[in-house]
Amino acid sequence: MGIVVENVSKQFGSFKAVDEVSLEVKSGSLVALLGPSGSGKSTLLRLIAGLELPDTGRILLTGKDATYQSVQERNIGFLFQHYALFKHLTVRQNIAFGLEIRKATKTKVKERVEELLDLVQLRGLGNRYPSQLSGGQRQRVALARALAVEPEVLLLDEPFGALDAKVRKDLRAWLRRLHDEVHVTTVFVTHDQEEAMEVSDQVVVMNKGRVEQIGTPAEIYDYPATAFVMSFIGPVNVLPSTAQIFRSNGFDSTHPETFLRPSDIIVETTANGATVPATVSRLIHLGWEVQVELTFNDGQVVTAHLTRDRFDELKLEPQQKVYVKPKDAKSFPLYYSI
Repeated sequence: MGIVVENVSKQFGSFKAVDEVSLEVKSGSLVALLGPSGSGKSTLLRLIAGLELPDTGRILLTGKDATYQSVQERNIGFLFQHYALFKHLTVRQNIAFGLEIRKATKTKVKERVEELLDLVQLRGLGNRYPSQLSGGQRQRVALARALAVEPEVLLLDEPFGALDAKVRKDLRAWLRRLHDEVHVTTVFVTHDQEEAMEVSDQVVVMNKGRVEQIGTPAEIYDYPATAFVMSFIGPVNVLPSTAQIFRSNGFDSTHPETFLRPSDIIVETTANGATVPATVSRLIHLGWEVQVELTFNDGQVVTAHLTRDRFDELKLEPQQKVYVKPKDAKSFPLYYSI
């Protein structure tokens, strides 16, 4: 058993940051807490770490009630967004810090530090200072320091948020490979949907202090449980259920709004079955795909995503008349805006 959160709530003044949250993180898994700012994800992480105490509920770590344990008693590794490395210590000394505090033998410290330098691919940089490293290298040092004490649980709070886009993407792939090697139970907080989908085994989508849905990345994307999840995970068009594109295709909903992903819009250059006429109002080339903005006769505007091959086949131009139909659409009882 990894982490169990049972009906946990936390309030700051009149603001309820976490509202009766329950979830289970299986031992050895990597789980993302995903949501917009103010959704409660960082507060939940701090509750698991012991940096905050819950008002109600309890938290179990590896099968033991840790609700009121101190941070030190929980055997948790914690990694913040801004590294928090000691500037006056070398890479080796930073990694060794936690082991030395725990009075590990010099032999144990040396062996563990060298092992971790290899693990985080920093062999040969052990004598450098943080100022001599790139942002990605500093974050790997911080992760090695968190792993040095062999924690039962690793908590990462927006670990790549301070890095540029390319470095973030490289580190995401590296973190996934690293996790597959060490198998430490890991929870990381992010507001980046792509990051959560790429790295994690499971995604916990949070909104206004509550859990909206828990599932694999594929489940969250393909079978969103609520309007909020569908609107937050991946691009989506939100249209009135009475829009022409739905009426012409027999899509009947009693709910006021319908959600249609850009990849679920079929675009043709000739009328075909229940297609609806539209005009290409804008083309945005994104490398491996093309984003097509379409305007219908009823004034509704949608965005469609086409693969580069499909775009080249259609040979679309601005102001061209096309014919469109939805491949899939979803509606929900309530829509919570982000």
